Order: sequence, then structure tokens, then C-alpha cells
Amino acid sequence: MSNPGDADATPITSVRQLADHIAVGGKPAARWTIGTEHEKFGFRPDFSAPGYEPAGIRAILEGMAPNGWEPILDRGNPIGLTGRGSASISLEPAGQLELSGGLMPDLHATHAEFQEHFAEVHAVADPLGIGFAPLGFHPLHTRAEMPWMPKGRYAIMKRYMPLVGSMGLDMMTRTCTVQVNLDYADEADMAKKLRVSLALQPLATALFANSPFYEGKPSGFLSYRAHVWTDTDNQRSGIPPVFFKEDFGFERYVEWLLDVPMYFVSRNNRYIDVAGQSFRDFMAGNLGNSAAGEATVGDFADHMTTAFTDVRVKRFIEMRGADAGSPEMMVAQSALWVGLLYDSAALAAADALVRRAPWEDYLALRGAVPRLGLNAPWGDGVLRDLARDVVAIARDGLRARGRRNADGQDETRHLAPLEPIVAGSPTQAEHWLARYHGAWKGDVRQIFAEAAV
Repeated sequence: MSNPGDADATPITSVRQLADHIAVGGKPAARWTIGTEHEKFGFRPDFSAPGYEPAGIRAILEGMAPNGWEPILDRGNPIGLTGRGSASISLEPAGQLELSGGLMPDLHATHAEFQEHFAEVHAVADPLGIGFAPLGFHPLHTRAEMPWMPKGRYAIMKRYMPLVGSMGLDMMTRTCTVQVNLDYADEADMAKKLRVSLALQPLATALFANSPFYEGKPSGFLSYRAHVWTDTDNQRSGIPPVFFKEDFGFERYVEWLLDVPMYFVSRNNRYIDVAGQSFRDFMAGNLGNSAAGEATVGDFADHMTTAFTDVRVKRFIEMRGADAGSPEMMVAQSALWVGLLYDSAALAAADALVRRAPWEDYLALRGAVPRLGLNAPWGDGVLRDLARDVVAIARDGLRARGRRNADGQDETRHLAPLEPIVAGSPTQAEHWLARYHGAWKGDVRQIFAEAAV
């Protein structure tokens, strides 16, 4: 989840104003960039999750700050870092450390950013005896064993989540994801990219499944993280049917967002709990909380960050369906979507492919892949058949981009981890299950050393 964001105090006067606020993100293809975000669990030598303090997450943030970062404070507590271009560091509710990567021109730069980030984290965390492992769901601890970070918005969500779903607190404390943020040219380009990426998000969940354990044992799911999202808060999550409408655009997206229940309003560095109330009522002056004042564009920008659909629209598009995983797999996730969406021929091919099935089929697929992964039924076969076609389109798209590194390699090299998987090799989750039943002899704790970055 993001750090505190837009402070635009402009009063809201219309839905069109908010649609225009999002539309500003449109830019020509020559200016499109790649922003990759990923989260990871901290662990100590005894496998406990490090708390905020002492010698915990706060110390990591304070140790990284001199490297060109500036602290983001919440009631005096550092809860993130900013100040290095478009990149930032933030905290998930249980201290999962998140890199919100900078805006990169190509996947080679994204890969280099990952390497630099892990080296920077090691330099500070190693002396504290803290390691980090990117996994989709915490493989060992109960919810009660996970710490909570002193971030104001999380206190509100902690109270509200159990009212709207059975696994919201698990989502907050025991999950980690990787996402890529990509640009669009205009409203029509946004709608096409959203339709393609939302339809194929369950496939990404299956490809990058990396959370097969629950409290020390196999859970029966390949992506327990994705299972958690099936009952977190379905008013703001999943695959909304309206996103597939042919006339879908910025205004229809805003209309949908206005009916997503709010969490908070931020005023004077303080979060006001308005969880469950309507932003539409807020705009109309009917919120019933005088401390909130009138609705502003900054309030709407904050509200946009509390919509948790599998693909989220801001002034860019966020792909949110994948488990965190190995560094190579997390860059491959970015490569998949860049290949599909950033070349016009590849996007047209992907759009034609997803239109062969109705949106209801993708919604059903979303329910099947947490347990079945690439073996989920699809058409006359299984999802792995579709995955081969999708990865082939992405490969063509990356090749057409022609972005080469210093060794003359194009961006298709970053798809390499997916090639054996679509050909039939195990996913990350299946690999860990084989280790659990084999070399680990049922001791899931060994995953921390093997998955550590």
C-alpha cells in the first residue's frame, strides 16, 4: 500500500473533473515507462517477524535514509522513505518492506534497480540479523504472531476489515505481492489495456504462484495469497464487470469508485475514520462528519489507492495479481505485461485472444487458479495452454521494442524464467511443495534461507 500521497486541496465540483484528473496520466508512447513494486517478509534467525522496534523495521528505514532518502513520518514515526526521484520505500501493515521502483525506460533498468535495492537493504539489515524473503503468503506464522506498524491508515483498516470479509487482516499482515505500473496513451488505450490485463490477471496469478503454505503446512492452494483476496472486501476487489463494457472510460471508472466505501480522510496529518461511508455522499456534503470538511481532489487521489481490483487504474495502470517471488520471477512479471501492452501489434493480438471468451469465464478462472494454478480448466484444455500463447505474444512484443542492454541482449531475456513453466515445469509454488515433501522433510522453515534475497 502506498505512502501518504496527493495533497491537492482543490474542491471537487463534478465527476468530469475527477475523470480529467485521471486522464492527465495519458502520454505518448515515447514517454512510457515501467514502474515495478514488490514486497517482502522480514525474518530473524529464529524465524520471528521483526517488529517496528527495537532493532527492527524502524532501524532499517533509519539506516537506509542517509543514502539519499528522506523519511516519511506518521505522528513522528518514520513509515517510509522518499526523495530519490520517483522511487520510494513503504511499509505494509506487518512490516513487509516495499520498494516502489522508479520510472524506468526498459526492463534492463528495472533489473538493475532490483539488484541495487537488495544490496542496499542487505547493508542495513544484515547487521541487525534480519533477512528478507519475497513470498506470496507468510509460510509459518499465525495472524496473531505478526507485528503491526504505526501507520495511521492501517489502524482504521484493522478495525474495518473484519466487518466486510473473513480474510482482510490476513491480506494486510500475511501477504506480499509484486506489481508493475504501466502507462497508457489516452482513454481508449487505457480501456483496451485494462480489458486485456484484467482478463489475463488470473493467468498471471497461476504463472507466479508462490504461496502454497499456511502456518507451517501445505494449504491445498498454490497461491494462498490469491485465495485471501477472494474474501477480503469484495466491494473494492476482484474483476468488476463494468470494466469490460465497450463504453468503459474514465467517467465510468470514477462513477464506480464513488460507490467504493471509503476508509479515511486525511486532515492536518491525522486520519479521520470514515470507513464504510460513501465518497459520493462526501462529494455531496452528506458525510456526516464535520471534521472531514469538503471533498477535495487530494481526497479522491487517496481514495483511489483504496480500490483493490486485480488491475487498478490511476494515472497509470497497476497489475496486482501476482505473488511476490524470486527476483528473476518478479522482473519476469514486469516483462510479461510490458511485452503484451507496450507494442501495438502485441496488444492487438492479446485483445483478440481475450475476446474469445466472455468476462464470466475469467471471473470463474479467478476462483479456480488459487488452488489449481496452471492446471485450472480452460476451454478444451488447461490454463497452461493459454499461458503458452500469452507468453509467445509477450515475447514478440518485447522483441519488437528492440530495447537492448550493453551486451546487445533485448528484453526477451527477462521472460526466460517463464519459458520452462509454460512448457510444463513446476511453478515456484510447486517447487516449494516438492522441497517440503522431499529435502526439507516437512520443515517449512527452510524456505526462508532458500527464498531469501
